Amino acid sequence: MTGDVFEFVIAVSWIATAIGFGLWLWSWLKETDVVRKQRFGDCGVVLLFSSILLRIVAQERPMGIFDWAMVFISPLFIAAALWRLGRTAGPSSGR
Repeated sequence: MTGDVFEFVIAVSWIATAIGFGLWLWSWLKETDVVRKQRFGDCGVVLLFSSILLRIVAQERPMGIFDWAMVFISPLFIAAALWRLGRTAGPSSGR
């Protein structure tokens, strides 16, 4: 049972990576509106880096230099993208 759940989570992680990469490519190649371009890119960054972190945590081999770099850099990119997504969400009702 545990192996099935583990394999399912890894498969979902790869799907999220593909969707995130697709959103990031869409933002660079097809989107013309500046705000939508930024939002598509940020959504792609969040999906990419979070799925990479999930695979790093789930791996059974020892962590290498790339893994450690991603563990330290990914949360910074995710936080920055989420902050920008919050700032570009639209006008707030409190102002």
